[in-house]
Amino acid sequence: MAMTSRRRFLTTGLTLPVVVAAEPKEAPKAELVSCERIWDRAPHCAFTDLIQHNGQWLCCFREGLKHVSPDGHIRILHSDDGTVWRPWSVIEHPVADLRDPKFTRNAGGALMLTAAGAMHPPSDARHKTFAWFSSDGREWTAATQIGDSDFWLWRVHWFQGKAYAMGYATAGESVLRAYMSTDGRRFTPLGDMVASDGRPNETAMLFDRTGSALCIVRREEGTKTAHLGFSRPPYRGWEWKDLGVRVGGPNLLRLSDGRIVFAGRLYDGSQRTALGWLNPDEPSLTEFISLPSNGDSSYPGLVFHDDLLWVSYYSSHESRTSIYLAKVKLPPYSR
Repeated sequence: MAMTSRRRFLTTGLTLPVVVAAEPKEAPKAELVSCERIWDRAPHCAFTDLIQHNGQWLCCFREGLKHVSPDGHIRILHSDDGTVWRPWSVIEHPVADLRDPKFTRNAGGALMLTAAGAMHPPSDARHKTFAWFSSDGREWTAATQIGDSDFWLWRVHWFQGKAYAMGYATAGESVLRAYMSTDGRRFTPLGDMVASDGRPNETAMLFDRTGSALCIVRREEGTKTAHLGFSRPPYRGWEWKDLGVRVGGPNLLRLSDGRIVFAGRLYDGSQRTALGWLNPDEPSLTEFISLPSNGDSSYPGLVFHDDLLWVSYYSSHESRTSIYLAKVKLPPYSR
């Protein structure tokens, strides 16, 4: 609202109102409500995901001697309230370094966990992707290979009773391939390739009510900037646009008001775990908060709960890689 003041003009003796512009109000910003280290008991703890299942919280990540080491296994933590965390389950593979675990729920509501296995020699493949299933996150089935050998299915997304994933080649030509499954165990490629420019790899997808899909993909060659892809059923053809921002370990979450939250590693000036708004129409990615982090960090899980964005991630800013849980209050939606 504009304010008025009165100024006397000596030449006329009249007192006239003068309009003075009010100070513009600063737009509400995201607020870091809390950030706690919830695990650091292994030499290297990294690559997280987070889910709330049947009222309980589960956080998964890789433990190992180093960022890359043959002993990698998956640790799952459990919490009743998201505050006190305790060990819940460990998943190992006898001939693989398990990496980058991800949670989802299948069409029947059961938990599904996926991870890539960097295979120990001798092996017929460098990498295989595995899936496990559970009702409570504690007892899991035996590993089932999904997708093709030497294609890393980064994250599985369920939509209308089917599972979709982008897999990137880890041997031979650098290509990105789309996969589909009706049961979460047998994945069929939707063609040979959906992208190849810039060595595409890590991805996150979203589907809307109309069936339209979008996918953000990390790239490691050329400009190294992320691409955003768009597709319609049956998701065999994709249109890609350059976001102009380099990212790592991307994750996406669509809020009930339609806004899309990005989480992952940003590289401009410093490596950090950041949250941002993804605008698919421009397209653009705008950071709105950096979480306590630097260096070897990121690979977040995202859950919106009790009006807060819950973010699991890892970082090395406190001398060793550890697992963190941040809670962020987002600004209200405004057009």
